[in-house]
Amino acid sequence: MVGKRVLGILGILSAIATFGIAGVAQAQKVIGVPHDWQLNFPPPFTPVMERVESLHDILLVIITLISVFVLFLLLYAMWRFHASRNPVATNVTHHTGLEIAWTIIPILILVVIAVPSFRLLYYSDKAIDAAMTIKVTGHQWYWSYDYPDQGNFKVESRILPEADRAKQKPQVPRLLAVDEEMVIPANTVVRIVGTAEGASMHGWTVPGFGIKKTVIPGRLNEGWISVKEEGLYFGQCSQICGMNHSFMPIAIKVVSKPEFDKWVEEKKKAAGLLPETNFASVTAPATR
Repeated sequence: MVGKRVLGILGILSAIATFGIAGVAQAQKVIGVPHDWQLNFPPPFTPVMERVESLHDILLVIITLISVFVLFLLLYAMWRFHASRNPVATNVTHHTGLEIAWTIIPILILVVIAVPSFRLLYYSDKAIDAAMTIKVTGHQWYWSYDYPDQGNFKVESRILPEADRAKQKPQVPRLLAVDEEMVIPANTVVRIVGTAEGASMHGWTVPGFGIKKTVIPGRLNEGWISVKEEGLYFGQCSQICGMNHSFMPIAIKVVSKPEFDKWVEEKKKAAGLLPETNFASVTAPATR
């Protein structure tokens, strides 16, 4: 009887532990990471990346048709103008119609490519009705994120040493884990304003978001993201910036709106920022 009770208690504890681990894994779900033998783009997680993937598919069709056409011309030229068929070489050097054709047709192809390309550039350039703004700053060699709309606090994001990654965040691949992620709410248009500090440019690039912003000292570059699914997403610095360029991972944690508001309050308290109502009550002179 005692043995059955012990086994029952152990079963309950095991179930609790299992559900607890599953809850943690779901809260820290790793999504935006590459996988073995990956050949194509990562899955699109933002509207911008969806359009990037669509444009890529269109260009792939156009390039394939051009390649097949050029291959056909090469094979035809090898067969038609072989030395056995043409013992006497031709002396034709110009053909007006052919020269006009190979000038006009590439121009038309480039116009067909340019129209959706420019539309995508303008779509991804400026955020329309952004709910919040995050200033991304590239340092030598880490990232910092300013939240001016949430009290103007800052989060610094540095790569975790391998020993700490294995203990604290084993679900994150090596060279991608950081001590502090950039946190944003899901289903929210977030304006990204990027710059750099120091003497080097950096590249704030998250492939799954379809964003690649070169951040430059003394200049602001703008983009935007809107992520639907909660989880952890990753990118890396894409601009060769110096000795530790390979150790500047980008980690974005997408959470629900209530969880984001809770995180903001914790960061504001840690930064010593008081709510406006409390600040007014502390600084206002007493009335008699």
